[in-house]
Amino acid sequence: MTKYYRKGDAIDVTIEKIVPRGFGLGFAENLTVLVPLSAPGDVLRVRIREIKKRTAFAEIVMVKQAGPRRITAPCEYYGKCGGCDMQHLDYKAQLEAKRGIVLDCLRRIGKIELTREIEMIGSPNQFEYRSRARLHVDRPAGAIGFFGRESHTVIDIPSCPIMTPGLQSSLEYIRESMDWFAMPGDVAEIEAATGDEGRVSIMSDVADEPPAELSFAAGGNNYLFSADTFFQANKSLIGPLIETAIGDSSGETAFDLYSGVGLFTLPMARRFDKVIAVEESKASADLAKKNVENARLANVKVVNKAVERFLAANKVKKVDLLLLDPPRSGADTATIAAIGDLRPAQISYVSCEPSILARDLRILIDAGYEIGSVTALDLFPQTHHVETIVRLSRS
Repeated sequence: MTKYYRKGDAIDVTIEKIVPRGFGLGFAENLTVLVPLSAPGDVLRVRIREIKKRTAFAEIVMVKQAGPRRITAPCEYYGKCGGCDMQHLDYKAQLEAKRGIVLDCLRRIGKIELTREIEMIGSPNQFEYRSRARLHVDRPAGAIGFFGRESHTVIDIPSCPIMTPGLQSSLEYIRESMDWFAMPGDVAEIEAATGDEGRVSIMSDVADEPPAELSFAAGGNNYLFSADTFFQANKSLIGPLIETAIGDSSGETAFDLYSGVGLFTLPMARRFDKVIAVEESKASADLAKKNVENARLANVKVVNKAVERFLAANKVKKVDLLLLDPPRSGADTATIAAIGDLRPAQISYVSCEPSILARDLRILIDAGYEIGSVTALDLFPQTHHVETIVRLSRS
């Protein structure tokens, strides 16, 4: 007789591996069970929170037997705060899990079987690496920190172990200088970032001044950015990120799509005769133009336009390298199809969401491209997030 499960039931499962979104995967009779904050080899008593057909989402009630890769999380807020979900795994296990997540998405979503192993590049700093953060403020509760797991309740966090010392200092400054009574509402969001010089840039509806410009040097290039523009938070891996994405590519024309403040644009301009950088955010495009000017590069054109609009109007027929680094939500499928129709000689796809990456790779493969390499970089230690770079060329 098939067992019938209901929300609230407590069952025992053994976790086999970590799957996308950082869930541990286990099985009960006729039921697949996904458990956050679990480790491979864990024997757990879990409570079912939600059931969708034959898949259940559950929470840990008790660790009956810890798996060999489980460790004690160093952060006192771990499990309550929604920022990290892998602190309970040793670092080698985190890297193995992330490689498995990328591979799972490629196989399951993209129907892609790789002929070579995914290279995994770990972070030199597993803690104190994050140089920017989105903080939340709850005025009635007097709390500043991050949202709790699967909620919009602000967890008051005086100290965060993944923040750089400079960003931690800015959190302490914000906490001490916050004028609670001057807040326009009960809740607020604060974007904070730090650069090379130790300055902090803050963007918020409770801030009186525009966000300050910061600078960061990498690979012989200097970048200006601010809290209202995107820039990688783990600066210890920016060098390998650039090198992996561009490699030894060179030629006449290159496109840098979703170019931000020009992280890839500047090094590309030293390898190609002409680089067109496309960025929809005006704040980011303006800083990209400054970065190009400061680098004295005359072969770069920065286009402040949505990528899909740029591609629709594009007249350039021969592109030697097209690099795209879309936001976590990804590019829409029409944009990926347009890239396939453009037929660049090489494509470098930089992605922080493996599921969307896998979907888009399927489109590009069907358009006549083949995968040359897949590299995963751990830009986000202690979380399930992973940056992946796929290099493709025409078949």
